[in-house]
Amino acid sequence: MTNADLDEMTVLLGSPQVMRYYARPKTRAEAASWIEWSKANYARDGYGLWLLHDEHDRFVGECGLTWQTMDDITDLEVGYHVLPQFQGRGLATEAAIACREFARSRGVTRLTSNIFHRNRPSQRVAEKVGMQLERETIDPPDRPIGIWSMTLSRASTS
Repeated sequence: MTNADLDEMTVLLGSPQVMRYYARPKTRAEAASWIEWSKANYARDGYGLWLLHDEHDRFVGECGLTWQTMDDITDLEVGYHVLPQFQGRGLATEAAIACREFARSRGVTRLTSNIFHRNRPSQRVAEKVGMQLERETIDPPDRPIGIWSMTLSRASTS
């Protein structure tokens, strides 16, 4: 993700359907801040959120790994957003599985997803990745969030 992706990210993060579980869709300036946050994650961690493209090289969304703190516990989270016209095709699941395997290859032993309690499509992705609902909490804007998690075993060396 780079500054050159601002138009695509503005469409994605500005979509009321994509952002329906957030306080509101993001503005162009907020999408630019999102990109800067992602770039800072790359610099600090060597990874972050990546753009998703389909087999025809069309932009479809983003998915990646970011450190998130909930209830004073910091975990590596896999997160994903897919444009409405591409939802329901398994793209978020495919990308999240690739992120899970990337995390495993980096020696990560725990992976989470923080999902709004009514966001059943994202919960299904988490289930397909191998996560289970660990606990429920309230996020800072006072929304009910489920913490979905899984333990990752070490990558096989054989």
